[in-house]
Amino acid sequence: MAVYVYSITSKDHPMKLDGVEGVGDPPATLRTVSAGVLSAVVSDAPEGLRAKRRDVLAHQEVQERLMADGAVLPLRFGMTAESEDDVRTVLEERAGEYQERLQSLEGSTEYNLKCSWEEEALLRRILLENDEARELNTAIRGGSGSHEMSLALGELVAQESEAREQALANGIVEAMRPYTRDSRPSPPGRNDFLNVSFLVDADQEEMFLATEISLANQLGEEFELRLRGPLPPYSFV
Repeated sequence: MAVYVYSITSKDHPMKLDGVEGVGDPPATLRTVSAGVLSAVVSDAPEGLRAKRRDVLAHQEVQERLMADGAVLPLRFGMTAESEDDVRTVLEERAGEYQERLQSLEGSTEYNLKCSWEEEALLRRILLENDEARELNTAIRGGSGSHEMSLALGELVAQESEAREQALANGIVEAMRPYTRDSRPSPPGRNDFLNVSFLVDADQEEMFLATEISLANQLGEEFELRLRGPLPPYSFV
């Protein structure tokens, strides 16, 4: 029977999963598959599994319960194997790699930071600080601008926006970096210019959170910083 795989841990992990249910309807019973010094948390794989809210939350609860007591390699929602034997084979073949990753994640959790810049505020700042953009905008609004000038202004604003957002994104990451073990950028969403995940050690967590609050205060109301965490370290597996 196919098995659903939630995560990989060391064999000596406490595995305190009492009361935690697996994915599926009715919820599947969790169990472990071990090979050497590693174990995987699995359950029977339900047929036609989709990313429904209940199942996603069940998957997440397994990760959160495990990470409370030690390092865990959380697998993405929907990961399955054909059998427990296949799971054991992977644990054996990639034992060195998985052990190394578990060691690198010990004592740390993931935080995800996203940031957006209010579009009108960004445009106002460009027109205030860029002479060429301001002159083009004045001519266009005064009725003496041409179609070519409108295109030039649009291109200039796009270039300035990208440059300013990239510089600010780099500055934010650098400000957070001293309190993190590692970072992983991801493509920003439509309204964001920054989407980055940080791996944060427990003894640096307080300074990391304080720095994010300080940055939000310094940037002001034009910006929206959204910090999620602590999370299972999906981005660093």
